[in-house]
Amino acid sequence: MLQRVHQIAQRADDLDRAVAFYRDTLGVPLIARFDPPGIAFFDLGNTRMLLQPGAPSALLYVEVADIDATFRLLTTAGVEFVDEPRRIHRDDDGQFGPAGGEEWMVFFRDSEQNLLGLVERRAPV
Repeated sequence: MLQRVHQIAQRADDLDRAVAFYRDTLGVPLIARFDPPGIAFFDLGNTRMLLQPGAPSALLYVEVADIDATFRLLTTAGVEFVDEPRRIHRDDDGQFGPAGGEEWMVFFRDSEQNLLGLVERRAPV
């Protein structure tokens, strides 16, 4: 039945600013932009992301290989984080992967004030 997420939408009050943030600051590949009506599509980890004025804000969690390095890189690029990377959960039962793995997260706002989270799954030690 349901197979995978095909597309997500995110609010963009200023499309030029939002396109620059996702493309230039975060390095997300731009697929296409259409003016009019003033929308842009990105490839966010093989899921199509639509930036559109009037779309509701969504909380996106984006997986990264190294949350600490990504945090430093994006901080240097001017991204303002809400917090610092921290362990959110230790998966002792192995519900989301190997038992003992940890999920680390950190949150930031994009150019349109939408909240995004970076997530790293750390292997058991």
